[in-house]
Amino acid sequence: MKRTRALPLWLLPLLAAGVVANQGCENGLFTSTGDCCDLCPPGYGVTVPCGTTNTKCEPCIQNKTFSSITSATEPCQPCSTCPGHVPTMESCSPTHDALCAVSCPRGQYLHVGNGSRSAGQCRLCQVCPKGYGAIQLCGPNTNTMCRKCPEGYYSEEKSSLEPCLRCRQECDDSEVMIQDCTPFSDTLCMDKELQILKRTEGDSRKEFPKRASLPDSEDGPSQNTSSSEFVPPLAEDQSNNIIPVYCSILAAVVVGLLAYVAFKCWSTCKQKQQLAKARAGELAASPEGEKLHSDSGVFLDTHSLQEHHQLNKAHKAEPRFYASLPPHKREEVEQLLEEPGHGKDWRCLANHLGYEEETVDTIGRGEAPAHTLLSDWSTKEGATLEALCTALVAIEREDVVENLNTPTEVSSVV
Repeated sequence: MKRTRALPLWLLPLLAAGVVANQGCENGLFTSTGDCCDLCPPGYGVTVPCGTTNTKCEPCIQNKTFSSITSATEPCQPCSTCPGHVPTMESCSPTHDALCAVSCPRGQYLHVGNGSRSAGQCRLCQVCPKGYGAIQLCGPNTNTMCRKCPEGYYSEEKSSLEPCLRCRQECDDSEVMIQDCTPFSDTLCMDKELQILKRTEGDSRKEFPKRASLPDSEDGPSQNTSSSEFVPPLAEDQSNNIIPVYCSILAAVVVGLLAYVAFKCWSTCKQKQQLAKARAGELAASPEGEKLHSDSGVFLDTHSLQEHHQLNKAHKAEPRFYASLPPHKREEVEQLLEEPGHGKDWRCLANHLGYEEETVDTIGRGEAPAHTLLSDWSTKEGATLEALCTALVAIEREDVVENLNTPTEVSSVV
């Protein structure tokens, strides 16, 4: 027999203390030595983030910096300055930012940046994506602050209010773990007694006669038992029953399509015959169908000329689509909509074209948001130049409309 080497008695208290320390660390952040990181309270900012050493904090300065959250990573933030036309309701303190005397609608905050041209405007609160939690809620003039969920925490939804939630530590005795906790989802457990995970011994011989007929060996019964677990019953029979159903549905669809095509061809041929008879009768009774040039043998059908004229007129009245523009013309329009410092940019155009704020934020994370927006919009029904010019005029971008109406240079090959 092998002898197991016992741990020294002096190591047991240290191991027990380490386990207790890890269980009592609510923030889930540890130093490189395994100690729980300290949190800086409101009014204090982080000068040395938790890592090799523990967190170091410093008090925020009155009317200069503030910190309204408890954190082990965030330093003191600079105080905001209300715009010139907005009075200050409450001055900045170490625990909260300055409060401006302007109330924005719910879900928005007053942007009061320092020296920014967009200061004094209400903006939508930032939405933390999956895997991130809100460590500071959106206030009257402060945006939402998001932080990636640390180990042991998760966030399954996009929200500007919900923080990271603590993961489920372990499954119950009657459950089996399916997936470990990640920043995007909690620990996933499933009941061991579910019928999908096991089957009775009586059904195994009926469903799988080949396995029952195998010769027994010393390891045979145990291997058959383990391999029969986690197999859904009647899986093969269900697949065999579904295939004929799919084939029947497919055959019915094909027959229906053939019948529809045959009916349309018959209807079209019948209409052509009726139209030919009507034209023959009109030409026989009208002098317009007489022979105009007896020498050349050319006849003039006035009805055909009228139809040809109407077709040309309808062809000319067809709408122009944005996707039909040359690539260099589309690049000019996209560059105008992405000019820095312009208040009426591609975001205003996207809102006017009916895009939701969440979609606009997703487009804004890309390298060429105007190109992404117009490329997506051009695939939709009604994406004509007239509709685009109407939206541009509504957001006061006549310069882009003028660029669109400028004729493109066409090179002719001689």
